[in-house]
Amino acid sequence: MHYFVPEQLPVLSTLARSFGVSDCWFASAPCETWPNRLFAHTGQSGGQLDNTAIPRPFFLPTVFRRLETRGRTWKVYFHDVPQTAALADVWLRIPTHFRFFDPEFLADAASGTLPNYSFVEPRYFTSRILHHVPNDAHPPHNVAYAEQLVANLYNAVRGGPAWNRTLLVVVFDEHGGCYDHAVPPAAAPAGRPARNGFTFDRFGPRVPAVIISPYVQAGSIVRPPEGAPPFDHTSFIATLNAVFDLGSALSPRAAAAPNLISALQLEQPENMGPPCIDVAVSKPTREEMLAMHRRPRNSYQRRLRWPGSLLAALGARAAAHTHRTRRRLRSDH
Repeated sequence: MHYFVPEQLPVLSTLARSFGVSDCWFASAPCETWPNRLFAHTGQSGGQLDNTAIPRPFFLPTVFRRLETRGRTWKVYFHDVPQTAALADVWLRIPTHFRFFDPEFLADAASGTLPNYSFVEPRYFTSRILHHVPNDAHPPHNVAYAEQLVANLYNAVRGGPAWNRTLLVVVFDEHGGCYDHAVPPAAAPAGRPARNGFTFDRFGPRVPAVIISPYVQAGSIVRPPEGAPPFDHTSFIATLNAVFDLGSALSPRAAAAPNLISALQLEQPENMGPPCIDVAVSKPTREEMLAMHRRPRNSYQRRLRWPGSLLAALGARAAAHTHRTRRRLRSDH
C-alpha cells in the first residue's frame, strides 16, 4: 500500500489549495468501481456488489432522464468506452448525448455551450494504434496521465465564458487501498440487497474530493452541514435536485445525501483560481505501451467487455461517426 505526496500530484494539489477539498466524502458502498459509479448515476447499484458479477445491463432510473423531464441538458464525455452506456435508461441517447472528451468537451467548454450537467469518463484501455494509455489513476496505471486529464479539464472550463457559473468536482469511485483511520459510517439502505445479503447500509472508505468553483473560498475544507450524513456519490444527484428541482428522490440514499450548495460560500464569483495549470505533457514510451498492452486486464476492465462489447462499443461508434460527419461538414464549409 502506498500514498502520494502533494509534489507527486501537482495538479490535484494546486486545485485543492486554490479551491476546496472535502475530508468527509465517502464511497457510496464498501465495494469496487462500477457499483460505486452506479450510485452516482442512479442513487443505488441495483444489488451489484463487485466488478465481476454476471454481465447484464442495468434497468435503473437515472439522473440523466430526470434532468430531461425538467428541460435540462446533459452529456457524457468519454475517451474510449463509456461505462455509463451500461444503463438501459440512456441507450436511445447514446448517439446524441455521448461525446468524445477530445475534441468535443474542450470545444464545448471553450464556446460556453457545455450542458447543464456534464459527466467525464477517463480512458480505461491502452491503444497501441492511437498511442494512448489509461488516464484513470487506477493502480497500477501511471497517475501522471490522470493529472494531465484533470489539468486539461480545468483549463478548458476555466478558460471558457461559463466559468463564473460552473461547479467542477473531481472525485474517485472508491479508495486506493491506503489505510484510513476514519471508519465508514452507517448509511441509508439503497436498492435491492446484494447476492450475499448486504443491504448497502454502510458507506465505503473515504475518497479524495476536490470542489472547484469561483464561489468556493480558497483553502476550504468542505464538509456537510452538522448532523447531516457525509458526502457520497449520490451527493451529485442531491445537488442537481437542489438546483433543478428534479422531483422525488431516485433512492433513499439520494434523498438523505447532502448537496454541495453549502460549499459555495462566496456571494459573488470572486475566486477565479489559477488562469491555467501548466503540466508537462508526457507521452508514453514504446516500452511503456508494450508493457501496458501485455498486462492482464484488471477486474473493472474485464467488466467493461459488457456492455463494452456491444452497447458501449455501439455508442462509441455512433459518436465517432457523428464526429467524423461534423468534421466533414466543417471541411465542406
